[in-house]
Amino acid sequence: MHEVFASEACLDRLPELDDLAHGTLLRIANDEVLAAMADTVNPQGIVAVCSFVDVSLDSVLDAGPRLIAVMCQVRDPGNAGTVLRAADAAGADAVVLTGSSVDIYNPKAVRSTAGSLFHLPVVLGADVDELVVRCRERGIGILAADGYGTVNLDQLQDQNAARRLGNESVVSEYALEAPTAWLFGNEAQGLSDNELALADHRVAVPVYGAAESLNLGTAATVCLYASARSQQGARVGNV
Repeated sequence: MHEVFASEACLDRLPELDDLAHGTLLRIANDEVLAAMADTVNPQGIVAVCSFVDVSLDSVLDAGPRLIAVMCQVRDPGNAGTVLRAADAAGADAVVLTGSSVDIYNPKAVRSTAGSLFHLPVVLGADVDELVVRCRERGIGILAADGYGTVNLDQLQDQNAARRLGNESVVSEYALEAPTAWLFGNEAQGLSDNELALADHRVAVPVYGAAESLNLGTAATVCLYASARSQQGARVGNV
């Protein structure tokens, strides 16, 4: 973060901002200036100027990630930000956006991350075919979130839980505690046939009510937490 512009009212409301902005140039700005800088109807009285934070795919894979969220052709900035925020909350190690996805620096996308954009590595412009090849080279499994998938996520979680508890008679279709990259597709069309073909398994989040489907952000949250729960459980079991 390079500069912070804030109104006097904001500084009165947030006196701790002086300490939080240590090492950053803090400037006082009036409401008219802040309104011109921001793109919201009702600015919050503070604007920060930051450097881009995306990193290379090499840096992510070299760090030995266990959970990666991959957005394939995700076009809506609000959805992209929501998925990134969910990945952060689930403890994912990185988020990857393919070259045809929305610009994560879109103001709406940045706001939708609620700060999570600055919490975990983000890779932009990735080629999904190359990503999958390189993940497999490092032992990272590929799961595709697909409403028509043949693997039921609830059943998969039950299988994994039973196996971790020592029930050797239960066969799990995929070890959720293993390093995993989840593929999430376009809001309207989902994952393409090529993207689906790249996955080890196509996993569906079951819908028990009358809703036709889940939106992207909700489905991604459920999938990422399924992996996170199994990975955390495996770590506890190994202590």
